[in-house]
Amino acid sequence: MPMFTTATGWVLETARSGYALGFNQAGLLTHRYWGPRLPHPDDYPSPPNPPGWASFNNPAQLTPEEFPGVEDLKFTEPCLKLSFADGVRNVVLRFDAAAVSEGETPELQLTMRDTVYPLLATLHYRVHTAYDLIERWVTLTNEGDTPITLERVFSAQWHLPPGDDYRLTHVTGRWLDEMHLRHERLDLGCKVLESRRLTTSHHHNPWFALDRGQANEDEGEVWFGALAWSGNWKIAAEVTDFNSTRVSIGLNDWDFAWQLKPGESFSTPACVAGYSRAGFGGASRLLHDYVRNVVLPHGQQPHKVLYNSWEATTFDVNTSGQIALAEVAAAMGVELFVLDDGWFHGRNNDTAALGDWWPDAVKFPDGLTPLIARVNALGMEFGLWVEPEMVNANSDLYRAHPDWVLHYPTRPRTEARNQLILNLARPDVQDHLIEKLDRLLRENNIAFIKWDMNRNVSEAGWPAAPGEQRELWVRYVEGVYRVWGTLRQRHPRVVWQSCSGGGGRADLGILRFADQIWVSDNTEPNARLGIQEGFSYIFPANTMEAWVTDMGADYLPLSFRFHVSMCGALGVGGHLLRWSESQRAEAAHWIARYKAIRPLVQQGDLYRLRSPQTHAFSAVQYMAKDKSAGVLFAFRTHLPLPSQLPPLCPRGLDPEARYEIEGVEGVRSGAGWMYGGISVELGDFDSTMRMVRRV
Repeated sequence: MPMFTTATGWVLETARSGYALGFNQAGLLTHRYWGPRLPHPDDYPSPPNPPGWASFNNPAQLTPEEFPGVEDLKFTEPCLKLSFADGVRNVVLRFDAAAVSEGETPELQLTMRDTVYPLLATLHYRVHTAYDLIERWVTLTNEGDTPITLERVFSAQWHLPPGDDYRLTHVTGRWLDEMHLRHERLDLGCKVLESRRLTTSHHHNPWFALDRGQANEDEGEVWFGALAWSGNWKIAAEVTDFNSTRVSIGLNDWDFAWQLKPGESFSTPACVAGYSRAGFGGASRLLHDYVRNVVLPHGQQPHKVLYNSWEATTFDVNTSGQIALAEVAAAMGVELFVLDDGWFHGRNNDTAALGDWWPDAVKFPDGLTPLIARVNALGMEFGLWVEPEMVNANSDLYRAHPDWVLHYPTRPRTEARNQLILNLARPDVQDHLIEKLDRLLRENNIAFIKWDMNRNVSEAGWPAAPGEQRELWVRYVEGVYRVWGTLRQRHPRVVWQSCSGGGGRADLGILRFADQIWVSDNTEPNARLGIQEGFSYIFPANTMEAWVTDMGADYLPLSFRFHVSMCGALGVGGHLLRWSESQRAEAAHWIARYKAIRPLVQQGDLYRLRSPQTHAFSAVQYMAKDKSAGVLFAFRTHLPLPSQLPPLCPRGLDPEARYEIEGVEGVRSGAGWMYGGISVELGDFDSTMRMVRRV
């Protein structure tokens, strides 16, 4: 049983971890334990009752609360800050009731009430046993007759075992340069990571990992978590003067307010967090399995090899030109042909037409039907690029509805990439997009949608807002989710991809609707190795769309470029009409090889053998769940001579079983390969792919 009620509170257990909480003598809901699963429920520590520290820090300041509010003499990061109608700005929550629901994913619900005001807080704890994950979120309900203004509502605060020697791992970046891994010691104080951009952002990601500074890829304790949200978010990793470390995560409280009206409820996005004793690799694999099996709409469905025509034609698209590309792509073994930007009414460059989502009559006089019919006749499915959240000032939509964009009436409307942002917090804007895109999908045989968003927010105003304008930050994302969710419900077979100028919207929230993420607009293979590694700490390979383009063609062999992209969901984006017959034949070879290993890459366990962010010689491996087969990729960028490559030690093999590895003589046990390693000889800008087979 994964959930126990004891005399001192509750114990939540997964396959390998335990989490305990309970009420202490002061009536505060406290954290008790998070770590390896213990043999018996009564093995877990009792709720802590710390003493105070003079008049400046009373016991509440030292208590590791599960969901602290602004109350008493507390000066650490709170999860809840609000204002009642009479001006009182603190909250005193005390236990009301508990409920446990059984099933495949058991859930503990703890209801807390303010001691004076009619505020009900429900703390949700859902256990994902097989993935060693606990999912948390909070629902606040106003049971009174006056409004309550919410100013901060985090999803969870996660407490680490006592100690101040933790290291924080997170990812940073920018456009074209996403997913750099950062490992930094947490010192006294508060380290804040956040997005204020309306989207998840290229710059940080709502994911964290903590260890004691000694964990590596294969070994060591790692505590980790991710927020399922596609808008403004915040992580506050705090080390106190009293030897405690905690991580708060949730909606960003910057410029945020929410008027909770009488009888209404507000729920935060969920955060999932877990514990692993198998290092960063073990933590990643838990998240990967969870995303594939629980989050994704089509988690077990193989992703097709696609071709995207953007880099070949940019805005210069028409039926005959796209068919010419499609015929070459089909001959190479491509399974999905995607028409990118430039197909819709009046779209000849990036200064016009966003918002007018119907085929351009000059480029496609008979609509998209002839192109789609030819693509389907070639044995491929058809996909389309859209950017529905955006509008150009030079568009029919903007001329009809200039009030539909985010703006302040007294300020200029700042354009980026010549576009403005539609206010998806408005139900009428949501309804309009649903109607236009639903018609597009009903009238055309479209199997794949690439949804893009090519700018961040400015002038986050909503003059016609029915209440508090600062609710916009949440209502906008909820509007995006409503549009995606409605279209997914009406067209369940369509596969969606999340793109925001590359990796600007990569999170567990959008993956409830999208099966893939366009990781970066940077397709240069050397750069992609590092970007893809950082991405892999959070997301499984089947969510990672990876193209072979013409970037790097003058100094990298086609095999290297394919090997990099074969580490995810393979796509091609080069100008195929300029590829030679030999290049097309080689591409067909690698596409066929990818189809053979696709189940291993997209559904297997990932092992990072050597990091491309820290080594010019790097390697990554994928193994089947039953350990019967695997594939290993190794890459060398530039190493000055003389240089000697270290052996690669495969991972994830059955130690007792016998295996052969492509290109290496002999058969050895899994243990023999994992501890003895293999030698791989590569020159500069060279790569190799090696199959691993159990015999």
